[in-house]
Amino acid sequence: MTENNHTVISHFLLLGLPIPPEHQYLFYALFLAMYLTTVLGNLIIIILILLDSHLHTPMYLFLSSLSFSDLCFSSSFLLVVMAYDRYVAICFPLHYTSIMSPIFCACLLMPLWMLTIFLAMIHTLLVTRLSFCENSVILQFFCDLSALLKLACSNIYENELMIFISSGLTVIIPFLLIVMSYARIVSSILKVSSTQGIHKVFSTCGSHLSVVCLFYGTIIGLYLCPSANNSTVKETLIALMYTVVTPMLNPFIYSLRNRDIKGALRRVISRKKISL
Repeated sequence: MTENNHTVISHFLLLGLPIPPEHQYLFYALFLAMYLTTVLGNLIIIILILLDSHLHTPMYLFLSSLSFSDLCFSSSFLLVVMAYDRYVAICFPLHYTSIMSPIFCACLLMPLWMLTIFLAMIHTLLVTRLSFCENSVILQFFCDLSALLKLACSNIYENELMIFISSGLTVIIPFLLIVMSYARIVSSILKVSSTQGIHKVFSTCGSHLSVVCLFYGTIIGLYLCPSANNSTVKETLIALMYTVVTPMLNPFIYSLRNRDIKGALRRVISRKKISL
């Protein structure tokens, strides 16, 4: 079909990863292993938290939600809620249970998922209004919104405006709130006189800080550190970081040094052996 002397595109071709043919099987095995690790790791965390009553606390409710969002690749806004949870646990330890009640935790999580679904629907509806002409090759291994907009032959002002607004809601504002939470946490740490107390505080926040640095590090590398090299290759590598590597590492970051998760795994395995 033609429109305004342009061939209108009804389908797209994903270019995929820039991998030489002789290395394709090696990378296929690598990404398959990473995918299986991501799915199994996050599923194990969700199942352990559901089965073990010792883990029915706000911290592990948010962790199970993060694992679920890694499986669905949903929202970064959740990192703010986890930072607030650590802030309350460290700065108001005696009131933690009363402040972080199950109802309050649900009230924190529900708007995040609703916001994520709403933004996804808005982006989808705005893309359906566009016309795509001539070039149908997306220079990515998935249908990335920014890569898709480069192929549009109609006005994308509204799409770019929505990307700017949603980036503020899901990236910039959460980052500022996380910084504020950890600023208060650091001020509380400085008031702790014992080395043991300081070590406990850092061990409590270490996992969350690692995930925050990993997530925002990729964003800074993509948007704030322009490179003279091939931008397509750079964007592809960074997209791999936040779509493949980060969801795979999150279960390890939150479980390898977490005694509660290890204890829950031992209890579940013990119950399984007894039932057998």
